[in-house]
Amino acid sequence: MFSRASRMGSMSERRRYDVVILGAGSVGVPTAMAMARAGMRVLVIDRLASPGQGSNKAAIGGVRATHSDPAKIRLCLRSLEILTTWEKTYGHNIEWNTGGYTFVTCRADEERILKDLIKVQKGYGLNIDWYDLEDMLKIVPDLHPIGLIGGTYSPEDGNCSTLLAGHAFYQEALEAGAEFVFNQRVTAIVTQGGKVAAVRTDRGEYGADVVVNAAGAWAKEVGELSGLELAVDPDAHEAGITEPVAPFFDPMVVDIRPAAGSQNYYFSQLRSGQVIFCITPSPSLWGFDCRETSVFLPMVARRMVGLMPRLANIRVRRMWRGLYPMTPDGSPLVGRARELDGYLIAVGMCGQGFMLGPGLGELLTRLAAGESLSDDDQETLEILSPYRSFDAREVLK
Repeated sequence: MFSRASRMGSMSERRRYDVVILGAGSVGVPTAMAMARAGMRVLVIDRLASPGQGSNKAAIGGVRATHSDPAKIRLCLRSLEILTTWEKTYGHNIEWNTGGYTFVTCRADEERILKDLIKVQKGYGLNIDWYDLEDMLKIVPDLHPIGLIGGTYSPEDGNCSTLLAGHAFYQEALEAGAEFVFNQRVTAIVTQGGKVAAVRTDRGEYGADVVVNAAGAWAKEVGELSGLELAVDPDAHEAGITEPVAPFFDPMVVDIRPAAGSQNYYFSQLRSGQVIFCITPSPSLWGFDCRETSVFLPMVARRMVGLMPRLANIRVRRMWRGLYPMTPDGSPLVGRARELDGYLIAVGMCGQGFMLGPGLGELLTRLAAGESLSDDDQETLEILSPYRSFDAREVLK
């Protein structure tokens, strides 16, 4: 199937598409699948050698609707429906695990924030509750109880393999008729009368009625080709994974306490038995440098073992670093470009592209098709508008 997609490059120079998607990652590939299944002729262009080679392969696979932003709650609830039923629907094993998410806290101010958010989250359909220490230890027995107040638990969140899921979306996109070209750098967006007309790369030109910027960490430079100023900058985050051990906890555990060098950290145990983990650096590490550091493992290990002492003797297998395309307020930029008709923006996922991608792909499909949007869709697009003021801040980034 991969060779079939690669061969499309020489043919596509003379073809026209309903939609050309820029970026074959966590957003671009699910969007291609959704659009192709809706009957659109879709082409995906990526500068790298195969799908998911940007930030997608660096993601640790958590998928939660536990957000403070109604737009992200709604999109991720849909993503959860898609991923939870993926193997039954399409037959691919993506190692999905409905283990839930728990946000734990040892501080009274964070307890108030989490409890206040539950009202919003429940209002948008999230299954979530607060659990005091005794009940939280029933959910995650190996948490260190000293100083722990409790936390929230949303049992329908989960995790899966980003590599298996990314490949599964790619296979289904191909099956639905989407085409892909790789190793091509976009050099221009051709316009006619204030409307998108084509995408030009260093190897050809592809006619298009609609262009979707889903370029992840490279979204700003892609936007500049059309004179768009997109408030997206890459921030490097490091992650790691251990050897496999017998299962001993289910949820993704998130500790939102700030500490020297980091804002928060989170970890879960995969179906394979490996513990996968990541930390949010403070201050942010801006730029495209994806080299591993000597600082990350000692920092995150101290925090993880302090919260869950049972982790102390598990050996770490490998570490890596990926890019979070960040916006000023921690929420994505999604919607139609005002400056150019036919140009859709789907960027700035702030490290949550994997969990947002499936639900967002369906919304982008409705936008590209010119469908009448529901009230929910319109509210989501208003919240995520690329033209908002960025005054608010996403609490559970």
